[in-house]
Amino acid sequence: MKLSCEKNMLSEALTNVSRVIAGKSSLPALEGVQLKAYGDALTLAGYDMEAGITTGIQADVGSEGEIVLPAKLFSDMIRKLACERVSIEVGENNLTEISGGAAKFHIMGIPSEEFPELPQVDGGEGVTFSQGALRSMIEQTLFAVAGTDAKPVHTGSLFDLEDGKLNVVSVDGYRLAMRTEVVETTQQMRFIVPGKVLGEIVKLLKDDKDEKVSLTVSKRHILFDVGSYLLVSRLLEGDFLDYKTSLPQGYKSLVSVSTREMIEGVERASLLISDRLRSPLRVLFGDEGLVTIACSTPLGKSYDQVACQIEGESFEMGFNNKYMLDALKAADSDQVRIELSGPLAPIKILPPSGEDFLFLVLPVRLKNDG
Repeated sequence: MKLSCEKNMLSEALTNVSRVIAGKSSLPALEGVQLKAYGDALTLAGYDMEAGITTGIQADVGSEGEIVLPAKLFSDMIRKLACERVSIEVGENNLTEISGGAAKFHIMGIPSEEFPELPQVDGGEGVTFSQGALRSMIEQTLFAVAGTDAKPVHTGSLFDLEDGKLNVVSVDGYRLAMRTEVVETTQQMRFIVPGKVLGEIVKLLKDDKDEKVSLTVSKRHILFDVGSYLLVSRLLEGDFLDYKTSLPQGYKSLVSVSTREMIEGVERASLLISDRLRSPLRVLFGDEGLVTIACSTPLGKSYDQVACQIEGESFEMGFNNKYMLDALKAADSDQVRIELSGPLAPIKILPPSGEDFLFLVLPVRLKNDG
């Protein structure tokens, strides 16, 4: 194999493909990036047996072939080269020469046959979305994906597509995040994508409503077609929370508040909280146009107030500060409305009108609640 290509294009492709490459594996090929040079293109692939990414860049191919090179070392070499074009040549026994400018490296490659085949998603159902919309949906729900695998199915987000609406839902036992988007399709689909994969996909998506991303879903896998990248991932299996029946119906109090002011108030009151000194926030949704936020730890006490509009009863509730902040920061509106059903009932955080996003945060019992 012998080729040359633009250094910057290769470096960018390596950065994105390397996102799914295993740092350590019992199979050395999985720690590498697979290179395939055919025609006028160089195709790169990374795979960790859970998800895989492929992409192609233009290249001047003098001799066709395939090789697997150590991903981190190869990527570091390309990034450090002071040149515009890179040359790669594979010699006997997979010894590979990488050169650019005055620099030249020789590293041992691995035969391409040792690189596992990426899963094929054939005959699956397909749907196309706006990249900007899908990116927003993932960003607004990914924070609520479960961080532990106590219930593995909740380490991913549910995609529930029916009746021209897509709901993306994440839940971790303490909070729920849901984002809804109207889509032009009659498809009915329901599948669960691992949170780790969504975290990588969002880095490939552009914040552009005109750019498209295609999803093809089979029984066990999903394929994302994003620009010049293809990302394939296994789907999670299991019974996801029945989120529709878990959402509180109705409310006793309705609070409207500035998102930014509420975030700043929670952040100020949280200055006394650390990983070592944990304490719930004591939040009073009062009837005098104020949300009072207080906290007490061995370091001291904090107190703050945020102006609001409130209809209904007053409630004093306890919250994990991080869970409250995550939900507020995921809101993409200047104002939020907060629906309250009782001091120990989950609160709903919503946009000023409609339900494009919905965040459910469970309160914690305060010591004087009995």
